[in-house]
Amino acid sequence: MNLSKIYTIKKEKQYLWVLLTLVVFVLGCFFFKEFINYKIVALILLLVVSIHAMFFDIKPTILSAVISALSWNFLFIPPVFTFHISNPEDFLMFIMYFAVALINAVLLFKVKKFEEKAREKEEKEKTLQLYNTLLNSLSHELRTPISTIIGSTDILNEYHDKISLENKNLLLQEIQIAGIKLNHHVENLLNMSRLESELLIPKLEWCDLNEELFRIIKNNFQNNPRIEFHINDSLPICKIDIGFLEQIVINIIKNALIYTPENKKIHIDINQTNNILQLSFQDFGNGIPEEHLPNIFDKFFRVPQTITGGTGLGLSIVKGFVDALNGKIEVKNTTPNGLKFDIFVPVETTFINNLKNE
Repeated sequence: MNLSKIYTIKKEKQYLWVLLTLVVFVLGCFFFKEFINYKIVALILLLVVSIHAMFFDIKPTILSAVISALSWNFLFIPPVFTFHISNPEDFLMFIMYFAVALINAVLLFKVKKFEEKAREKEEKEKTLQLYNTLLNSLSHELRTPISTIIGSTDILNEYHDKISLENKNLLLQEIQIAGIKLNHHVENLLNMSRLESELLIPKLEWCDLNEELFRIIKNNFQNNPRIEFHINDSLPICKIDIGFLEQIVINIIKNALIYTPENKKIHIDINQTNNILQLSFQDFGNGIPEEHLPNIFDKFFRVPQTITGGTGLGLSIVKGFVDALNGKIEVKNTTPNGLKFDIFVPVETTFINNLKNE
């Protein structure tokens, strides 16, 4: 058990819980004192104090130790109903009980503090590692489009009258492509920040998913011939957050284009059954080793010994938006090769005739 786990209870309520549990155990032992030796009662009450020390702050725990010791003396140590202890052995046992209860409380409290500091240190180291990973990734991924934009604009400014119109158009095209890449990286960082804030609330609206997916692919991938979207004519009108859907589709396709050979295609299928929307993305690349599948949605994760490219945020952003839609995402290697993502999202559906009547 993790001793650093303290219930999120206000200190006033901790005192109340200490008193209530002690009353229950003390009265329980008192009613059965004919069957329980008073020395056994000491062990039971010491266990209660130990439990208090595991879950409560130091002051309520010390109060537990004091009250339990006095209760044990008054109700169980002969002569009962008095704080007088006639037997020297019982007096020594009482002193030992009180000392053990206090030492137990203090030691467990220090252990909790130590674990808390260790956990904070571990979290800081993890944050620093992620920060360094992000900086290293961004320094590489952002440097290329920024250098392209600066270099192309310098050439246009310096040799504006000397270069041909065709070369000018090529330079402008390079600037546009670099700008799109730069915008994609910035969007991913902003999306990750939004997801980690846990303030994303889906704005659901009725839409034709065939049309929306076609629009997303056309606007972001210029009808790339490597992308095959299979339209489902039997699909009903669905209620979904189109912005979330767009981020999911863009990031999965971009990831697939990076890791799928140029001569291979990416298939996109869409289905709906029992108000569950299923989006499937199948590529025909090399897949990834099975041992890395559980980590594929982790931030900044890249499969070792693969091509460079991307910040390692794309798939974690996909999972974040799928979670925000109360959906789930599955990934698996396919036969003979390739990787398949299946996304399942609960949606409200209707057919066009019903929608017109609303």
